[in-house]
This record gives sequence, structure tokens and C-alpha cells, in this order.
Amino acid sequence: MTLPVLILTILISLVKLLVTCLPTDAVNWIISKFKLHSELSDANCIVTIDGKRLEGEDKIQVINYFNEAIFLKKNHIFPGNEQLFLHPENNGTPLVIDTKSGKKDVRLLVHIYNDHVDVVKQYKKKLVAYSLLSDSLQERSMPVIRDFV
Repeated sequence: MTLPVLILTILISLVKLLVTCLPTDAVNWIISKFKLHSELSDANCIVTIDGKRLEGEDKIQVINYFNEAIFLKKNHIFPGNEQLFLHPENNGTPLVIDTKSGKKDVRLLVHIYNDHVDVVKQYKKKLVAYSLLSDSLQERSMPVIRDFV
């Protein structure tokens, strides 16, 4: 009777040790699955504004500004209010970023205001909205955005 209890205690201790002390790569992978504002890479992104595709340095600049933005809050979308987030009444032309997250195609609609940046993330049939703070994106002096907004 003592041997099975001893073996069970050792197995439970090993499992507890593995779960509480995961390697950094495993923890980063788990966290990235639930991250709302994920990092974009310029290799698998298509950035458009008003139907015109951004290329080269302008595209890299917009993606870097987006990656450096600070997450403020998640905006809750209630059923029936989707169009209010997709097409706000008092905003100009949004930046549209098409990218891949794993195997999923993701579309980000970036609406720029003076005091914040609203992002609507579309994937599959889901919508998620959140707000960012990015002085670089909010500046109207950015040549790429200034021409269209």
C-alpha cells in the first residue's frame, strides 16, 4: 500500500512542477493565443488606405507605429451594433490591414481620432474592437495618412 501512494505522490509532484514552472517559450506561446493587440510583421501584411495599397517605407512605418501603440481598453460590441464599429459616422477613411494570424485571415480596420485610435479586428465571423494610444498614428503630419484623412 505504501508503494502506490509514494509513486502517486511523486507523479503529482512532477506534474505540479511542470505546470507551475513552464519554460519561457511555452508561456509566451500560451499568452500569444489570448493576446488582443498582437504584433504585426511587414512580411505578411497588406496595408491599404482608400483602396490604395501602401508599399515600401510607408507600409513599414505604419506597421511599426501600430506595433508600438499602447493598448487602452476593449470595446464591447453588442449584437446589432456591428455597423457602428465598422463604419463610424464621424471618421474619415480607415487604414485597412489584412494579415494572417496562424491559419486565420485577419482584417484590422484602424480608425484614427485626435485622442485615440480605434481598431476593429475581423476574423472568421467575429468582430473585436479595442482602443489604442499612439501619438505617431494620431499625428496628422504623417504623409501617408494626411493625404486621405
